[in-house]
Amino acid sequence: MGKIIYPNPVKLIFSIISAEEKMFLTAQKFLVSIFGNIDQESDFQLFDFTSYYREEMGEGLKQKLVSFEKLILPNRLIQIKVDSNQWEFLISMDNHSLKSFVKKKRRINFDPGYLTLDKFILASTKNGPARIYLDKGIYAEVTLRFISGSYRPLEWTYQNYQTELYISFLNKVREKYKKQIKYYNKNII
Repeated sequence: MGKIIYPNPVKLIFSIISAEEKMFLTAQKFLVSIFGNIDQESDFQLFDFTSYYREEMGEGLKQKLVSFEKLILPNRLIQIKVDSNQWEFLISMDNHSLKSFVKKKRRINFDPGYLTLDKFILASTKNGPARIYLDKGIYAEVTLRFISGSYRPLEWTYQNYQTELYISFLNKVREKYKKQIKYYNKNII
């Protein structure tokens, strides 16, 4: 019989995509109000790898990643993804966007995930050959694996997560997480 071993807490990471500069600041303030301080954020990257969001969200999409200081338990990812789907519309609805409300168009996209010492996981509402069903209509996939000193893509990894910018960013987040998890494990009662 195998011994049950519970996982360490993980590093929460959000991808934020929008065509509007002000939406990034609004989104980050909103996320901070829920998850606490952001400890690292990537530079912007053009999101021109696919046209998937273009019709709904417009041209000139950009993406950035943010990581949070507080660690979470990995099973929280399910509810975070469910909630983030609602937050996209909530944040899109300001006093000037009645049109967005009527047309149910988002001005921002959230993709939550988490990082461990050996992988980067993303949550999705879409099934796929490399995705595992979790609960509440949410799937997860290993997007990157940590091998030979860096995160590495898999055959199904989206192109935007294969860039040097994001690989480098996630490697930096991992260094911070490594210190946090060492402290966490040292202080477990």
